[in-house]
Amino acid sequence: MANLERKKDQGQNDPTLAIKKGSLPQHPADRQQALRDYKLTIEYKHLRDHAPAGVFVIPSFGDLRRWYGAIFVRRGHFSNGIFKFRVDLPNEYNDVNTWPVITFYSKIFNPLVHPESGLMDLKCAYPEWNPNRHYMVTVLTFLKKIFYMKEFQFPDPPNPEAQHLFNNNKKEFWERVAACVRESLEKMYDNEPGSSLRFTEEKPAHEHMRRSILEPDTQKADANSSGNMLASIEQARLSEDLPPHENESAKESP
Repeated sequence: MANLERKKDQGQNDPTLAIKKGSLPQHPADRQQALRDYKLTIEYKHLRDHAPAGVFVIPSFGDLRRWYGAIFVRRGHFSNGIFKFRVDLPNEYNDVNTWPVITFYSKIFNPLVHPESGLMDLKCAYPEWNPNRHYMVTVLTFLKKIFYMKEFQFPDPPNPEAQHLFNNNKKEFWERVAACVRESLEKMYDNEPGSSLRFTEEKPAHEHMRRSILEPDTQKADANSSGNMLASIEQARLSEDLPPHENESAKESP
């Protein structure tokens, strides 16, 4: 199983700090941008409780308007696929006709995803962007939907070959989809440089902890006692974080 890891924020400045303190920038353009940033933080907070199931996004620590995400597909022909993507939000978002930009960096064979650039076509779903009706939660809901659609009849899809096969040769279409699912799992640990959403391989320490927690207590009644739990954590830490010669010195130190 993959371990999903979020990097620690090393002192990122809060772009809405001025608003929280009740002090907006004086220049009208700066004030308008600060308000946009503030609205964006509200959208993200809403997503923490209302994001579509199986879809995860984390803002970049260096840029409020770049998010990294992944979708875990749980059923259908894309089932078991783990597809990673990036969200880029223009400075003018959320204004009229200012669409977010969704780019998959996992390969996806889908009529609504460009086969080379990985760009997802949002304008097919939202020909006009209405900031009073459209938000990131609606975008992520549509992102999830493209993996479960039962028909594709778009006039100018970014991947016309995929749409043609879907409508005329289902067998080949699903074979191409299955290849993408396999590739997504093979490249699970290939993280985009700078991504705040990272996958790391399971380490021996994780298995040690799992056995300690799940071991039946019929033979070891105190297996899950706080003392043994702390000892397991310390043993796992030492086995992973220190070179062998340092492990020995750590054991000998008082």
